Amino acid sequence: MSEIIKTNEVYYEYRSHEEDAQPVQAVNGVSLAINQGEFVVILGRNGSGKSTLARLFNALLLPKEGTVYICGMVTHNEEHLWEIRKDLGLVLQNPDNQIVATTVEEDVAFGPENLGVPPQEIRQRVDSVLKLVGMESYAGHSPHMLSGGQKQRIAIAGILAMQPKCIVLDESTSMLDPSGRKEVMEVLHKLNRNNHITIVLITHHMDEAVEADRVMVMSHGKIVLKGRPREIFGNIEAVRMAGLDVPQVTALAHQMIKRGVPLKTLPIDQSEMIQTLKEVLANRSSRVPDIAPSYFEEQSSSEKAEAIITLKDVEHIYMPGTPYEQKALNKVSMTVYKGEILGVIGHTGSGKSTLVQHFNGLLKPSSGTILVDGQEASGKALKELRSKVGLIFQYPEHQLFEETVYKDITFGLNKLKLDQEEIKRRVFHVIDLLGISPDLLNKSPFELSGGQKRRVAIAGVLVMEPKVLVLDEPTAGLDPKGSRELFQVLSRLNRENGTTIVIISHNMEEIASLCHRVAVMRKGELVLCDTTRKVFSRSQELKSYSLDVPRVTALFEALSQEGIRLPAPVLTVREGAEILSKLIQGNTGGEGV
Repeated sequence: MSEIIKTNEVYYEYRSHEEDAQPVQAVNGVSLAINQGEFVVILGRNGSGKSTLARLFNALLLPKEGTVYICGMVTHNEEHLWEIRKDLGLVLQNPDNQIVATTVEEDVAFGPENLGVPPQEIRQRVDSVLKLVGMESYAGHSPHMLSGGQKQRIAIAGILAMQPKCIVLDESTSMLDPSGRKEVMEVLHKLNRNNHITIVLITHHMDEAVEADRVMVMSHGKIVLKGRPREIFGNIEAVRMAGLDVPQVTALAHQMIKRGVPLKTLPIDQSEMIQTLKEVLANRSSRVPDIAPSYFEEQSSSEKAEAIITLKDVEHIYMPGTPYEQKALNKVSMTVYKGEILGVIGHTGSGKSTLVQHFNGLLKPSSGTILVDGQEASGKALKELRSKVGLIFQYPEHQLFEETVYKDITFGLNKLKLDQEEIKRRVFHVIDLLGISPDLLNKSPFELSGGQKRRVAIAGVLVMEPKVLVLDEPTAGLDPKGSRELFQVLSRLNRENGTTIVIISHNMEEIASLCHRVAVMRKGELVLCDTTRKVFSRSQELKSYSLDVPRVTALFEALSQEGIRLPAPVLTVREGAEILSKLIQGNTGGEGV
Protein backbone atom coordinates (compact mmCIF):
# COMPACT_ATOMS: atom_id res chain seq x y z
CA MET A 1 0.00 0.00 0.00
CA SER A 2 1.50 3.33 -1.08
CA GLU A 3 2.10 6.22 1.34
CA ILE A 4 0.09 9.33 0.53
CA ILE A 5 1.45 11.38 3.47
CA LYS A 6 4.87 10.95 5.03
CA THR A 7 6.75 13.22 7.42
CA ASN A 8 10.34 12.77 8.55
CA GLU A 9 11.44 14.52 11.79
CA VAL A 10 9.34 17.61 11.06
CA TYR A 11 9.67 20.74 13.20
CA TYR A 12 7.72 23.99 13.01
CA GLU A 13 7.77 26.96 15.36
CA TYR A 14 5.86 30.21 15.61
CA ARG A 15 7.86 33.33 16.41
CA SER A 16 6.43 36.18 18.44
CA HIS A 17 6.76 39.83 17.42
CA GLU A 18 7.96 40.63 20.93
CA GLU A 19 11.73 40.90 21.18
CA ASP A 20 12.22 38.82 24.33
CA ALA A 21 9.56 36.20 23.59
CA GLN A 22 10.68 32.63 22.95
CA PRO A 23 9.40 30.88 19.81
CA VAL A 24 6.58 28.37 20.32
CA GLN A 25 7.45 24.87 19.11
CA ALA A 26 4.15 23.83 17.51
CA VAL A 27 5.37 20.63 15.81
CA ASN A 28 8.28 18.94 17.49
CA GLY A 29 10.00 16.12 15.57
CA VAL A 30 6.94 14.41 14.06
CA SER A 31 7.52 11.36 11.89
CA LEU A 32 4.49 9.54 10.52
CA ALA A 33 3.13 7.72 7.50
CA ILE A 34 -0.47 7.58 6.26
CA ASN A 35 -1.29 5.11 3.52
CA GLN A 36 -3.54 5.56 0.52
CA GLY A 37 -7.11 4.61 1.47
CA GLU A 38 -6.69 4.91 5.24
CA PHE A 39 -9.09 6.72 7.56
CA VAL A 40 -6.93 8.34 10.25
CA VAL A 41 -8.08 10.50 13.16
CA ILE A 42 -5.73 12.93 14.92
CA LEU A 43 -6.67 13.93 18.47
CA GLY A 44 -5.08 16.44 20.82
CA ARG A 45 -5.69 19.41 23.06
CA ASN A 46 -5.97 22.94 21.70
CA GLY A 47 -2.43 24.09 21.05
CA SER A 48 -1.06 20.55 20.71
CA GLY A 49 0.01 21.15 17.10
CA LYS A 50 -2.79 19.41 15.18
CA SER A 51 -3.81 22.35 12.99
CA THR A 52 -0.18 23.25 12.29
CA LEU A 53 0.42 19.68 11.17
CA ALA A 54 -2.60 19.86 8.84
CA ARG A 55 -1.20 23.03 7.23
CA LEU A 56 2.17 21.35 6.78
CA PHE A 57 0.41 18.54 4.92
CA ASN A 58 -1.14 21.05 2.52
CA ALA A 59 2.08 23.13 2.16
CA LEU A 60 0.35 26.19 3.57
CA LEU A 61 3.23 26.02 6.03
CA LEU A 62 6.72 24.67 5.35
CA PRO A 63 8.71 22.89 8.07
CA LYS A 64 11.69 24.60 9.68
CA GLU A 65 13.40 21.22 9.78
CA GLY A 66 12.53 17.84 8.32
CA THR A 67 10.60 16.88 5.21
CA VAL A 68 6.92 16.46 4.29
CA TYR A 69 6.05 14.20 1.34
CA ILE A 70 2.60 14.21 -0.29
CA CYS A 71 2.16 11.45 -2.88
CA GLY A 72 5.95 11.29 -3.01
CA MET A 73 6.31 15.04 -3.70
CA VAL A 74 8.32 17.25 -1.34
CA THR A 75 6.34 20.27 -0.10
CA HIS A 76 9.48 22.44 -0.12
CA ASN A 77 9.53 22.25 -3.92
CA GLU A 78 7.38 25.11 -5.26
CA GLU A 79 6.97 23.30 -8.58
CA HIS A 80 4.93 20.64 -6.73
CA LEU A 81 2.53 22.98 -4.92
CA TRP A 82 -0.21 22.86 -7.57
CA GLU A 83 -0.23 19.07 -7.69
CA ILE A 84 0.00 18.76 -3.88
CA ARG A 85 -3.01 20.98 -3.32
CA LYS A 86 -4.89 19.20 -6.08
CA ASP A 87 -4.22 15.81 -4.47
CA LEU A 88 -4.73 16.90 -0.85
CA GLY A 89 -7.69 19.10 0.06
CA LEU A 90 -7.81 20.91 3.40
CA VAL A 91 -11.08 21.85 5.12
CA LEU A 92 -10.39 24.49 7.77
CA GLN A 93 -11.98 24.83 11.21
CA ASN A 94 -13.61 28.18 10.41
CA PRO A 95 -15.51 28.00 7.09
CA ASP A 96 -15.43 31.79 6.65
CA ASN A 97 -11.71 31.43 5.94
CA GLN A 98 -12.34 29.53 2.71
CA ILE A 99 -15.65 30.84 1.38
CA VAL A 100 -14.96 33.22 -1.53
CA ALA A 101 -17.99 33.48 -3.84
CA THR A 102 -21.36 35.25 -3.72
CA THR A 103 -23.55 32.15 -4.07
CA VAL A 104 -23.21 28.64 -2.70
CA GLU A 105 -22.95 26.94 -6.09
CA GLU A 106 -20.32 29.43 -7.30
CA ASP A 107 -18.28 28.80 -4.17
CA VAL A 108 -18.38 25.03 -4.61
CA ALA A 109 -17.48 25.45 -8.31
CA PHE A 110 -14.47 27.69 -7.52
CA GLY A 111 -11.96 24.87 -7.03
CA PRO A 112 -12.90 22.78 -10.09
CA GLU A 113 -12.88 25.91 -12.26
CA ASN A 114 -9.30 26.64 -11.19
CA LEU A 115 -8.37 23.06 -12.02
CA GLY A 116 -9.68 23.52 -15.57
CA VAL A 117 -12.57 21.05 -15.25
CA PRO A 118 -15.04 21.34 -18.18
CA PRO A 119 -18.21 23.38 -17.33
CA GLN A 120 -20.59 20.45 -17.84
CA GLU A 121 -18.62 18.29 -15.43
CA ILE A 122 -18.40 21.17 -12.92
CA ARG A 123 -22.19 21.38 -12.98
CA GLN A 124 -22.47 17.66 -12.25
CA ARG A 125 -19.88 17.81 -9.45
CA VAL A 126 -21.53 20.81 -7.78
CA ASP A 127 -24.98 19.18 -7.82
CA SER A 128 -23.54 15.89 -6.57
CA VAL A 129 -21.52 17.22 -3.63
CA LEU A 130 -24.25 19.64 -2.49
CA LYS A 131 -26.60 16.69 -2.30
CA LEU A 132 -23.96 14.70 -0.41
CA VAL A 133 -23.72 17.35 2.31
CA GLY A 134 -27.46 18.06 2.38
CA MET A 135 -27.26 21.60 0.97
CA GLU A 136 -28.75 21.17 -2.51
CA SER A 137 -31.70 23.47 -1.70
CA TYR A 138 -29.28 26.32 -0.88
CA ALA A 139 -27.44 26.40 -4.24
CA GLY A 140 -28.59 29.94 -5.07
CA HIS A 141 -28.17 31.37 -1.55
CA SER A 142 -25.42 33.71 -0.43
CA PRO A 143 -23.05 31.62 1.74
CA HIS A 144 -22.47 34.59 4.04
CA MET A 145 -26.16 34.57 4.98
CA LEU A 146 -26.00 30.97 6.20
CA SER A 147 -25.50 29.71 9.73
CA GLY A 148 -22.08 28.53 10.93
CA GLY A 149 -22.96 24.87 10.47
CA GLN A 150 -24.34 25.43 6.97
CA LYS A 151 -21.17 27.28 5.97
CA GLN A 152 -19.15 24.32 7.23
CA ARG A 153 -21.01 21.99 4.88
CA ILE A 154 -20.36 24.34 1.96
CA ALA A 155 -16.63 24.39 2.75
CA ILE A 156 -16.56 20.59 2.79
CA ALA A 157 -18.50 20.47 -0.49
CA GLY A 158 -15.98 22.83 -2.12
CA ILE A 159 -13.14 20.43 -1.34
CA LEU A 160 -15.13 17.35 -2.39
CA ALA A 161 -15.86 18.97 -5.76
CA MET A 162 -12.12 18.91 -6.57
CA GLN A 163 -12.07 15.11 -6.12
CA PRO A 164 -8.77 14.96 -4.22
CA LYS A 165 -6.92 11.76 -3.33
CA CYS A 166 -6.81 12.83 0.31
CA ILE A 167 -8.99 15.12 2.41
CA VAL A 168 -7.69 16.62 5.65
CA LEU A 169 -10.43 18.07 7.87
CA ASP A 170 -9.42 20.35 10.74
CA GLU A 171 -12.31 20.27 13.25
CA SER A 172 -14.68 20.67 10.32
CA THR A 173 -17.62 18.97 12.08
CA SER A 174 -17.32 21.13 15.21
CA MET A 175 -20.14 23.53 14.25
CA LEU A 176 -22.56 20.93 12.90
CA ASP A 177 -25.70 19.70 14.64
CA PRO A 178 -25.88 15.95 15.49
CA SER A 179 -27.68 15.09 12.26
CA GLY A 180 -25.26 17.15 10.18
CA ARG A 181 -22.23 15.58 11.85
CA LYS A 182 -23.63 12.12 11.25
CA GLU A 183 -24.32 12.92 7.60
CA VAL A 184 -20.82 14.33 7.02
CA MET A 185 -19.22 11.32 8.72
CA GLU A 186 -21.28 9.01 6.52
CA VAL A 187 -20.10 10.96 3.46
CA LEU A 188 -16.47 10.71 4.55
CA HIS A 189 -16.69 6.97 5.21
CA LYS A 190 -18.45 6.45 1.88
CA LEU A 191 -15.72 8.39 0.05
CA ASN A 192 -13.08 6.41 1.92
CA ARG A 193 -14.72 3.03 1.35
CA ASN A 194 -16.04 3.41 -2.19
CA ASN A 195 -13.64 5.93 -3.75
CA HIS A 196 -10.51 4.92 -1.81
CA ILE A 197 -10.01 8.56 -0.76
CA THR A 198 -7.68 8.94 2.20
CA ILE A 199 -9.30 10.79 5.11
CA VAL A 200 -7.36 12.55 7.86
CA LEU A 201 -9.81 13.89 10.42
CA ILE A 202 -8.75 16.22 13.23
CA THR A 203 -11.51 16.17 15.83
CA HIS A 204 -12.43 16.42 19.49
CA HIS A 205 -15.40 14.07 19.08
CA MET A 206 -14.28 10.74 20.48
CA ASP A 207 -17.15 8.89 18.82
CA GLU A 208 -15.82 9.96 15.43
CA ALA A 209 -12.42 8.53 16.33
CA VAL A 210 -13.96 5.14 17.17
CA GLU A 211 -14.80 4.65 13.48
CA ALA A 212 -11.24 5.27 12.23
CA ASP A 213 -8.66 2.75 11.03
CA ARG A 214 -6.00 4.39 13.19
CA VAL A 215 -5.83 7.13 15.82
CA MET A 216 -2.90 9.43 16.59
CA VAL A 217 -2.79 11.56 19.75
CA MET A 218 -0.70 14.76 19.80
CA SER A 219 0.58 16.60 22.86
CA HIS A 220 3.04 19.53 22.94
CA GLY A 221 3.84 19.13 19.25
CA LYS A 222 4.60 15.41 19.43
CA ILE A 223 2.68 12.25 18.66
CA VAL A 224 2.41 10.56 22.06
CA LEU A 225 0.00 7.72 21.25
CA LYS A 226 -0.90 5.89 18.07
CA GLY A 227 -2.76 2.71 17.25
CA ARG A 228 -6.19 1.32 16.51
CA PRO A 229 -9.13 2.97 18.32
CA ARG A 230 -9.47 0.01 20.70
CA GLU A 231 -5.81 0.26 21.70
CA ILE A 232 -6.01 4.02 22.25
CA PHE A 233 -9.28 4.14 24.19
CA GLY A 234 -8.36 1.09 26.22
CA ASN A 235 -5.60 3.22 27.72
CA ILE A 236 -7.98 5.59 29.51
CA GLU A 237 -5.48 7.15 31.88
CA ALA A 238 -3.02 8.00 29.08
CA VAL A 239 -5.81 9.54 26.99
CA ARG A 240 -6.98 11.67 29.90
CA MET A 241 -3.42 12.68 30.75
CA ALA A 242 -3.30 14.15 27.23
CA GLY A 243 -6.34 16.32 28.14
CA LEU A 244 -8.75 14.21 26.10
CA ASP A 245 -11.50 11.75 26.94
CA VAL A 246 -12.96 8.45 25.80
CA PRO A 247 -16.39 7.68 24.27
CA GLN A 248 -19.26 7.84 26.77
CA VAL A 249 -19.87 4.07 26.67
CA THR A 250 -16.19 3.43 27.42
CA ALA A 251 -16.28 5.93 30.30
CA LEU A 252 -19.44 4.22 31.56
CA ALA A 253 -17.82 0.78 31.49
CA HIS A 254 -14.71 2.16 33.19
CA GLN A 255 -16.78 3.64 36.03
CA MET A 256 -18.66 0.36 36.43
CA ILE A 257 -15.39 -1.57 36.75
CA LYS A 258 -14.21 0.93 39.38
CA ARG A 259 -17.46 0.20 41.26
CA GLY A 260 -16.63 -3.51 41.25
CA VAL A 261 -18.62 -4.74 38.25
CA PRO A 262 -16.78 -7.67 36.58
CA LEU A 263 -16.59 -6.50 32.95
CA LYS A 264 -13.98 -8.39 30.92
CA THR A 265 -13.44 -5.70 28.28
CA LEU A 266 -13.88 -1.97 27.71
CA PRO A 267 -16.47 -1.51 24.93
CA ILE A 268 -15.87 1.44 22.59
CA ASP A 269 -19.32 1.68 20.97
CA GLN A 270 -22.97 1.08 21.81
CA SER A 271 -23.32 -2.36 20.18
CA GLU A 272 -20.30 -3.67 22.09
CA MET A 273 -21.64 -2.28 25.36
CA ILE A 274 -25.04 -3.90 24.85
CA GLN A 275 -23.42 -7.26 24.09
CA THR A 276 -21.16 -6.96 27.15
CA LEU A 277 -24.08 -6.15 29.45
CA LYS A 278 -26.21 -8.96 28.02
CA GLU A 279 -23.44 -11.42 28.82
CA VAL A 280 -23.09 -10.11 32.38
CA LEU A 281 -26.85 -10.26 32.92
CA ALA A 282 -27.41 -13.60 31.14
CA ASN A 283 -29.79 -15.97 32.94
CA ARG A 284 -30.32 -13.51 35.77
CA SER A 285 -33.55 -11.87 36.74
CA SER A 286 -33.51 -8.23 35.73
CA ARG A 287 -35.15 -5.79 38.08
CA VAL A 288 -35.11 -2.04 38.24
CA PRO A 289 -32.69 -1.05 41.00
CA ASP A 290 -33.50 1.51 43.65
CA ILE A 291 -32.27 4.75 42.14
CA ALA A 292 -31.06 7.68 44.18
CA PRO A 293 -34.19 9.91 44.14
CA SER A 294 -32.12 13.04 43.42
CA TYR A 295 -31.33 11.71 39.95
CA PHE A 296 -34.94 11.96 38.90
CA GLU A 297 -36.05 15.02 40.80
CA GLU A 298 -37.20 17.76 38.47
CA GLN A 299 -36.01 21.31 38.92
CA SER A 300 -38.11 23.60 41.08
CA SER A 301 -41.33 24.60 39.41
CA SER A 302 -40.89 27.44 36.93
CA GLU A 303 -44.30 28.74 38.02
CA LYS A 304 -42.68 30.01 41.24
CA ALA A 305 -39.54 31.33 39.52
CA GLU A 306 -39.11 34.98 38.55
CA ALA A 307 -38.78 35.81 34.87
CA ILE A 308 -35.73 37.75 33.71
CA ILE A 309 -36.35 37.55 29.92
CA THR A 310 -39.80 37.24 28.37
CA LEU A 311 -40.59 36.98 24.65
CA LYS A 312 -44.11 37.32 23.30
CA ASP A 313 -44.91 36.43 19.66
CA VAL A 314 -41.46 37.50 18.47
CA GLU A 315 -40.79 37.37 14.74
CA HIS A 316 -37.63 38.29 12.87
CA ILE A 317 -37.26 38.63 9.11
CA TYR A 318 -33.85 38.99 7.48
CA MET A 319 -33.57 41.25 4.40
CA PRO A 320 -37.32 41.92 4.09
CA GLY A 321 -38.54 42.92 0.67
CA THR A 322 -35.56 41.38 -1.15
CA PRO A 323 -35.14 38.08 -3.01
CA TYR A 324 -33.21 36.84 0.05
CA GLU A 325 -36.04 37.55 2.50
CA GLN A 326 -36.06 34.90 5.21
CA LYS A 327 -38.25 34.52 8.29
CA ALA A 328 -35.82 33.36 10.94
CA LEU A 329 -38.19 33.52 13.93
CA ASN A 330 -41.90 32.80 13.78
CA LYS A 331 -44.07 33.93 16.74
CA VAL A 332 -41.68 32.73 19.44
CA SER A 333 -43.00 33.07 22.99
CA MET A 334 -40.81 31.94 25.88
CA THR A 335 -39.52 32.82 29.34
CA VAL A 336 -36.02 32.65 30.79
CA TYR A 337 -36.08 32.46 34.58
CA LYS A 338 -33.66 34.09 37.03
CA GLY A 339 -30.90 31.77 38.19
CA GLU A 340 -31.52 28.97 35.71
CA ILE A 341 -29.26 27.41 33.09
CA LEU A 342 -31.27 27.14 29.90
CA GLY A 343 -30.04 25.11 26.94
CA VAL A 344 -31.09 25.98 23.40
CA ILE A 345 -30.81 23.23 20.79
CA GLY A 346 -31.92 22.89 17.21
CA HIS A 347 -30.94 21.88 13.71
CA THR A 348 -28.42 24.07 11.89
CA GLY A 349 -30.31 27.15 10.68
CA SER A 350 -33.24 26.64 13.07
CA GLY A 351 -33.00 30.19 14.43
CA LYS A 352 -31.05 29.61 17.66
CA SER A 353 -28.44 32.34 17.15
CA THR A 354 -31.07 34.77 15.86
CA LEU A 355 -33.15 34.10 18.97
CA VAL A 356 -30.44 34.84 21.54
CA GLN A 357 -29.26 37.99 19.74
CA HIS A 358 -32.65 39.47 20.62
CA PHE A 359 -31.93 39.00 24.33
CA ASN A 360 -29.55 41.97 24.47
CA GLY A 361 -30.96 44.01 21.60
CA LEU A 362 -28.34 43.20 18.95
CA LEU A 363 -31.28 42.25 16.78
CA LYS A 364 -34.68 43.92 16.97
CA PRO A 365 -37.86 41.92 16.39
CA SER A 366 -39.82 42.51 13.21
CA SER A 367 -42.86 42.09 15.45
CA GLY A 368 -43.62 41.02 19.00
CA THR A 369 -42.29 42.21 22.35
CA ILE A 370 -39.26 41.43 24.54
CA LEU A 371 -38.91 42.28 28.23
CA VAL A 372 -35.55 42.02 30.00
CA ASP A 373 -35.56 42.38 33.79
CA GLY A 374 -38.92 44.15 33.52
CA GLN A 375 -37.85 46.63 30.80
CA GLU A 376 -38.84 46.56 27.15
CA ALA A 377 -35.81 45.86 24.95
CA SER A 378 -35.99 48.95 22.79
CA GLY A 379 -35.00 52.60 22.52
CA LYS A 380 -33.00 54.19 25.34
CA ALA A 381 -33.26 51.03 27.47
CA LEU A 382 -30.87 49.17 25.15
CA LYS A 383 -27.70 50.57 26.75
CA GLU A 384 -28.75 49.40 30.21
CA LEU A 385 -30.01 46.14 28.73
CA ARG A 386 -26.58 45.31 27.29
CA SER A 387 -24.98 45.73 30.70
CA LYS A 388 -27.43 43.15 32.06
CA VAL A 389 -27.15 40.61 29.25
CA GLY A 390 -23.68 39.57 28.08
CA LEU A 391 -23.47 37.76 24.74
CA ILE A 392 -20.56 35.58 23.68
CA PHE A 393 -20.67 34.80 19.97
CA GLN A 394 -20.21 31.59 18.04
CA TYR A 395 -16.56 32.47 17.41
CA PRO A 396 -15.63 34.35 20.61
CA GLU A 397 -12.14 35.09 19.30
CA HIS A 398 -13.74 37.41 16.73
CA GLN A 399 -14.57 39.71 19.65
CA LEU A 400 -10.86 40.35 20.29
CA PHE A 401 -9.34 43.51 18.81
CA GLU A 402 -7.08 45.32 21.31
CA GLU A 403 -3.27 45.41 21.52
CA THR A 404 -3.06 43.42 24.75
CA VAL A 405 -5.17 40.91 26.63
CA TYR A 406 -5.58 43.39 29.52
CA LYS A 407 -6.85 46.15 27.23
CA ASP A 408 -9.25 43.75 25.56
CA ILE A 409 -10.72 42.54 28.84
CA THR A 410 -11.07 46.08 30.22
CA PHE A 411 -12.51 47.71 27.09
CA GLY A 412 -16.11 47.62 28.31
CA LEU A 413 -15.17 48.59 31.87
CA ASN A 414 -13.41 51.73 30.64
CA LYS A 415 -16.61 52.77 28.90
CA LEU A 416 -18.34 52.60 32.29
CA LYS A 417 -15.73 55.05 33.64
CA LEU A 418 -14.92 52.89 36.67
CA ASP A 419 -11.85 53.71 38.75
CA GLN A 420 -8.68 51.73 38.00
CA GLU A 421 -8.71 49.86 41.32
CA GLU A 422 -12.21 48.52 40.66
CA ILE A 423 -11.23 47.61 37.09
CA LYS A 424 -8.15 45.77 38.32
CA ARG A 425 -10.18 43.94 40.99
CA ARG A 426 -12.71 42.73 38.43
CA VAL A 427 -10.04 41.67 35.93
CA PHE A 428 -8.06 39.59 38.41
CA HIS A 429 -11.23 38.04 39.83
CA VAL A 430 -12.36 36.95 36.35
CA ILE A 431 -9.00 35.66 35.10
CA ASP A 432 -8.70 33.62 38.29
CA LEU A 433 -12.18 32.24 37.66
CA LEU A 434 -11.33 31.35 34.05
CA GLY A 435 -7.82 30.06 34.71
CA ILE A 436 -6.12 32.76 32.61
CA SER A 437 -2.51 33.28 33.69
CA PRO A 438 -1.67 36.88 34.73
CA ASP A 439 1.45 36.44 32.57
CA LEU A 440 -0.80 36.66 29.50
CA LEU A 441 -2.25 40.09 30.32
CA ASN A 442 0.47 42.02 28.49
CA LYS A 443 0.54 39.71 25.46
CA SER A 444 -1.32 40.31 22.21
CA PRO A 445 -4.57 38.32 22.18
CA PHE A 446 -3.77 37.29 18.61
CA GLU A 447 -0.71 35.33 19.74
CA LEU A 448 -2.74 33.05 22.02
CA SER A 449 -3.99 29.54 21.27
CA GLY A 450 -7.62 29.03 20.26
CA GLY A 451 -8.65 27.96 23.75
CA GLN A 452 -6.87 30.92 25.38
CA LYS A 453 -8.50 33.38 22.96
CA ARG A 454 -11.90 31.97 23.86
CA ARG A 455 -11.30 32.48 27.57
CA VAL A 456 -10.11 36.04 27.05
CA ALA A 457 -13.23 36.84 25.00
CA ILE A 458 -15.42 35.39 27.76
CA ALA A 459 -13.46 37.37 30.37
CA GLY A 460 -14.26 40.60 28.52
CA VAL A 461 -17.96 39.88 28.99
CA LEU A 462 -17.78 38.54 32.55
CA VAL A 463 -15.98 41.62 33.91
CA MET A 464 -19.13 43.59 33.10
CA GLU A 465 -20.89 41.42 35.72
CA PRO A 466 -24.02 40.73 33.65
CA LYS A 467 -27.13 39.22 35.22
CA VAL A 468 -27.55 36.99 32.17
CA LEU A 469 -24.74 35.33 30.24
CA VAL A 470 -25.61 34.03 26.76
CA LEU A 471 -23.14 31.72 25.02
CA ASP A 472 -23.51 30.63 21.40
CA GLU A 473 -21.64 27.32 20.87
CA PRO A 474 -18.92 28.22 23.41
CA THR A 475 -17.16 24.84 23.30
CA ALA A 476 -17.12 24.32 19.52
CA GLY A 477 -13.51 23.52 18.66
CA LEU A 478 -12.46 23.18 22.30
CA ASP A 479 -10.82 19.95 23.47
CA PRO A 480 -12.63 17.82 26.11
CA LYS A 481 -10.58 19.16 29.02
CA GLY A 482 -11.10 22.76 27.92
CA SER A 483 -14.84 22.13 27.57
CA ARG A 484 -15.04 20.60 31.04
CA GLU A 485 -13.16 23.52 32.56
CA LEU A 486 -15.44 26.04 30.85
CA PHE A 487 -18.57 24.29 32.10
CA GLN A 488 -17.15 24.16 35.62
CA VAL A 489 -16.78 27.94 35.41
CA LEU A 490 -20.36 28.36 34.15
CA SER A 491 -21.72 26.08 36.89
CA ARG A 492 -19.79 28.06 39.50
CA LEU A 493 -21.07 31.38 38.14
CA ASN A 494 -24.62 30.08 38.28
CA ARG A 495 -24.28 28.47 41.70
CA GLU A 496 -22.28 31.16 43.53
CA ASN A 497 -23.25 34.38 41.72
CA GLY A 498 -26.78 33.44 40.69
CA THR A 499 -25.93 34.31 37.07
CA THR A 500 -28.62 33.21 34.62
CA ILE A 501 -27.01 31.29 31.78
CA VAL A 502 -28.37 30.58 28.31
CA ILE A 503 -26.25 28.25 26.22
CA ILE A 504 -26.60 27.14 22.60
CA SER A 505 -24.88 23.86 21.84
CA HIS A 506 -24.95 20.96 19.40
CA ASN A 507 -23.35 18.77 22.06
CA MET A 508 -26.21 16.89 23.70
CA GLU A 509 -23.94 15.46 26.40
CA GLU A 510 -22.97 18.97 27.51
CA ILE A 511 -26.58 20.16 27.53
CA ALA A 512 -27.68 17.12 29.56
CA SER A 513 -25.01 17.55 32.22
CA LEU A 514 -25.32 21.33 32.65
CA CYS A 515 -28.84 22.60 31.92
CA HIS A 516 -31.96 22.79 34.07
CA ARG A 517 -34.28 23.27 31.10
CA VAL A 518 -33.95 22.91 27.33
CA ALA A 519 -35.63 24.89 24.53
CA VAL A 520 -35.87 23.21 21.14
CA MET A 521 -35.97 25.33 17.97
CA ARG A 522 -37.13 24.13 14.55
CA LYS A 523 -37.49 26.27 11.42
CA GLY A 524 -37.72 29.46 13.46
CA GLU A 525 -40.31 28.11 15.88
CA LEU A 526 -40.05 27.06 19.51
CA VAL A 527 -41.39 23.51 19.40
CA LEU A 528 -40.48 22.30 22.88
CA CYS A 529 -39.36 23.84 26.19
CA ASP A 530 -39.24 21.74 29.36
CA THR A 531 -36.93 20.24 31.95
CA THR A 532 -33.84 18.58 30.53
CA ARG A 533 -34.95 15.08 31.52
CA LYS A 534 -38.40 15.50 29.98
CA VAL A 535 -36.96 16.88 26.73
CA PHE A 536 -34.47 14.02 26.33
CA SER A 537 -37.20 11.49 27.11
CA ARG A 538 -38.72 12.42 23.73
CA SER A 539 -35.95 10.95 21.62
CA GLN A 540 -38.07 10.11 18.60
CA GLU A 541 -39.49 13.62 18.45
CA LEU A 542 -35.97 15.07 18.74
CA LYS A 543 -34.76 12.82 15.91
CA SER A 544 -37.60 14.15 13.73
CA TYR A 545 -36.04 17.59 14.31
CA SER A 546 -32.60 16.26 13.17
CA LEU A 547 -31.40 16.25 16.77
CA ASP A 548 -30.27 13.46 19.08
CA VAL A 549 -29.98 12.48 22.72
CA PRO A 550 -26.78 11.95 24.74
CA ARG A 551 -24.96 8.69 23.94
CA VAL A 552 -25.61 7.28 27.39
CA THR A 553 -29.33 8.12 27.05
CA ALA A 554 -29.44 6.32 23.69
CA LEU A 555 -27.68 3.32 25.26
CA PHE A 556 -30.31 2.97 27.99
CA GLU A 557 -33.10 3.21 25.41
CA ALA A 558 -31.43 0.46 23.38
CA LEU A 559 -31.05 -1.72 26.51
CA SER A 560 -34.76 -1.35 27.20
CA GLN A 561 -35.49 -2.52 23.65
CA GLU A 562 -33.28 -5.56 24.35
CA GLY A 563 -35.49 -6.51 27.27
CA ILE A 564 -33.28 -5.09 30.04
CA ARG A 565 -35.76 -2.96 31.98
CA LEU A 566 -34.13 0.26 33.14
CA PRO A 567 -35.32 3.72 34.12
CA ALA A 568 -35.18 6.31 31.38
CA PRO A 569 -33.97 8.73 30.44
CA VAL A 570 -30.53 8.55 32.02
CA LEU A 571 -28.59 11.73 31.22
CA THR A 572 -25.03 11.26 32.45
CA VAL A 573 -22.33 8.62 32.75
CA ARG A 574 -22.41 8.92 36.53
CA GLU A 575 -26.14 8.15 36.64
CA GLY A 576 -25.72 5.26 34.22
CA ALA A 577 -22.82 3.71 36.10
CA GLU A 578 -24.68 3.78 39.41
CA ILE A 579 -27.87 2.34 37.94
CA LEU A 580 -26.15 -0.49 36.05
CA SER A 581 -23.83 -1.29 38.93
CA LYS A 582 -26.78 -1.61 41.32
CA LEU A 583 -28.63 -3.79 38.83
CA ILE A 584 -25.70 -6.14 38.18
CA GLN A 585 -24.44 -6.33 41.75
CA GLY A 586 -27.98 -6.78 43.00
CA ASN A 587 -28.43 -9.72 40.62
CA THR A 588 -25.12 -11.28 41.60
CA GLY A 589 -25.75 -10.85 45.29
CA GLY A 590 -22.64 -8.71 45.53
CA GLU A 591 -20.33 -11.23 43.85
CA GLY A 592 -17.33 -9.83 42.05
CA VAL A 593 -17.25 -6.69 44.13
